[in-house]
Amino acid sequence: MNREQKKQIIDDLSIKLKESKNIYFAKISGLNSVQTASLRKLCFDREVSLLVVKNRLLKKAMESQDDKDFSLFYDLLKENTSIMFSETSNNPAKVIKDFLSKNDTETPLLKGAHIENEVYLGHDQIDILATLKSKEELIGDVVTLLQSPIKKLVSSLNSSSSNISGLLKTLSEKSEIVVKKEETNTEESSTEESSNEETSTEESST
Repeated sequence: MNREQKKQIIDDLSIKLKESKNIYFAKISGLNSVQTASLRKLCFDREVSLLVVKNRLLKKAMESQDDKDFSLFYDLLKENTSIMFSETSNNPAKVIKDFLSKNDTETPLLKGAHIENEVYLGHDQIDILATLKSKEELIGDVVTLLQSPIKKLVSSLNSSSSNISGLLKTLSEKSEIVVKKEETNTEESSTEESSNEETSTEESST
């Protein structure tokens, strides 16, 4: 590998490290060709990008970052190192756990992870990372919680709409009865007054 090729690899790694929010560093040495192919297929199915890189080139790519600090990972860059990139924060951790549970192997092992600018070191963090939710998922959970009371209110209103309609109808009918009664009383009062006026006129004439 000449100098130009090394520079191109470092540049490509630098871009991936800069643009990716979820980055895992793992050890996958010790796998045979069949196991390696199985791991790659599992990564593909889970939408995880898997790269095997040289530690020296990876460190240079890490050192070139301005917005992210990878210094805590420098001591982990020993033996074989693979990088896992994913749009979903917990997918690489699930890949590692699933592969280990279904295969009689000691690797892959998690060296560390850089998730949303948070650093996780060591394979003992794998269970935490496997249950980790992305910001989008957390926002979705919050939105669901906020929508729940509104949905209950709408459901309650819908279920009682017939009662509300019945109540409004009853109130309307009662209002009409009261109005008609008042109109009747007014008419009776007017009739009575007219009758009294006629009687008074007759008496005056007499």
